[in-house]
Amino acid sequence: MRVLDPVKISYRNLMANKFRSFLTILGIVIGVGAVIVIMAVGQSAQALILDQIKGIGSNLVGVLPGASDEKGPPAQAMGIIITTLKYDDFLALTDKKNVPEVELGSAYVQGTQTATYKGNDFSIALMGVTHHYVDVENVEIEKGRFFTPDEDMNLSRIVVLGATTKTDLFGTDDPINKKIKIKNENFTVVGVAKEKSSSGFGVSGPNESIMMPLRTAQKIILGIDHLSFLRLKIGNVDEIASAKENVSRTMRIQHDIKTSADDDFSVRDTASALNMLTNITDVLRYFLLAVGSISLIVGGVGIMNIMLIAVHQRIREVGLRKAVGAKNSTIMLQFLIESATITLVGGLIGIILGILTALLISVIITNFFGYDWKFIVSIESVMIAVSVSVAIGFIFGIYPARIAAKISPMEALRYE
Repeated sequence: MRVLDPVKISYRNLMANKFRSFLTILGIVIGVGAVIVIMAVGQSAQALILDQIKGIGSNLVGVLPGASDEKGPPAQAMGIIITTLKYDDFLALTDKKNVPEVELGSAYVQGTQTATYKGNDFSIALMGVTHHYVDVENVEIEKGRFFTPDEDMNLSRIVVLGATTKTDLFGTDDPINKKIKIKNENFTVVGVAKEKSSSGFGVSGPNESIMMPLRTAQKIILGIDHLSFLRLKIGNVDEIASAKENVSRTMRIQHDIKTSADDDFSVRDTASALNMLTNITDVLRYFLLAVGSISLIVGGVGIMNIMLIAVHQRIREVGLRKAVGAKNSTIMLQFLIESATITLVGGLIGIILGILTALLISVIITNFFGYDWKFIVSIESVMIAVSVSVAIGFIFGIYPARIAAKISPMEALRYE
């Protein structure tokens, strides 16, 4: 028997039952499409998050209140308010005598307030920062200016608006030197920050914030004397490790801590944060991939069901072929080829639909939500989708194929 005979017979049988073949293929199309979309969206979301960290810079060291495991999130990230980090800590850490690797630093407090302009109220994210904030965070001022060191210390009632906040409050009007009210206090707008790509996921960046001098935010608006966190800009990336050691040593002196086990602070750098976020998002991506793969398994069960029906309907055909000399292996190969063909065709269609769906999602998120959402479909995801779909065709086709191969020619020819 010629090698291509099982292929030709499989093709004829599939074409003879077009609707049944279509329904079987549809399950694989949905499964493969879901895998492609999930992997594409997962990779795009991961790129969006990591780009925000990279945009801040790879030479930053952050200090947060509260101790934490080096590989786990700090306590503050869990919503716990800790008040152990003070402005004196910031001054000590930006002193080159204590941390010689540091170039600049910025201290931060955060909160949510209501800003009022011309009788209209807007809920805004408030950030109290020191005057080096723009240099530490690589924020550009599009209009006006940022505040000075003197304004930083003298409880000046001035603010710099993020790009989104400016639009919310003032629309197309020029906000410079105009006054807004926050907590019944009048503040003068002195600058507008240039728009930065948004991270989304509910994270407030400079776009959605109002920035004011740190002391003003602490004393006049929030009524606190602690810091939310601080960041230090290190002159040389190669000195990050030694900078972290000096930061930890200085903080222990500041807080009269004898051993690292008693630390009431966490020291992190952006490189470590990138690695941590990459690991976390990788786990989430592959978890979602596993969930999406369930639909492929369901499609495989559908293939097995259809192939078992096909075996039952073609008993006489199988018996006739075995009577004229067809081997069991040939019969088995024929049914395996049919199931593999169904999954391969379904896989290819699913890949195309999955890519188009991922592209549509990218366009919608970019154009309607304003996020810097990259369209990413990796070769890895395509290869996984094709390989898994063909493998499912073989795996779920083996049982029906073996049943077909075991049919007795005599019983098959007598079958009605």
